[in-house]
Amino acid sequence: MILDLRGEPEMDTVTGILYSMVDGNYKRLKSIVANMSQEELDYKGPNQKYNSTAQLLRHLAYVDLTWVFRIKDEVIPLDLEEKFGPMLDENNLLPQLTGISLDVLINDYDDVIRMIKSLCYQLTDQQLNQQVEYENGYEATIKWGIWHIADHNRYHQAHISQLRKWFSQI
Repeated sequence: MILDLRGEPEMDTVTGILYSMVDGNYKRLKSIVANMSQEELDYKGPNQKYNSTAQLLRHLAYVDLTWVFRIKDEVIPLDLEEKFGPMLDENNLLPQLTGISLDVLINDYDDVIRMIKSLCYQLTDQQLNQQVEYENGYEATIKWGIWHIADHNRYHQAHISQLRKWFSQI
């Protein structure tokens, strides 16, 4: 198997490279959580003081969904907002999430990844330089946003790997 940063056929070159980063990191994430039990999925680390893998998976899916609609310059439909959100609870923490199976979390996240793929098919390399509203008054290019989706996923993979290590020691 050859690893490369090639996009899908019919995607513009840079868009395809960025999408392949998202796709590659998502596939890696799925391999990290494969066959995780419900107990491990809901495990919150020593003294239950960290985010669980379930919370992190839902968080990643919601952030990626947010980027899809940010890039499209559309509001997230209410049904998707209710399914994946909110970003944070009333205490500014990731919402509590227990008892949702890995299959449900991954199938929901698969839907978001398909949205990203569909969006990338529609984007041209020239459009990647367009700016979109980000957070706290910042703007970001679409190019940066797609890179951020991949980077953010990889960032939380480290947390999930640490949770798996802790769980294996109990």
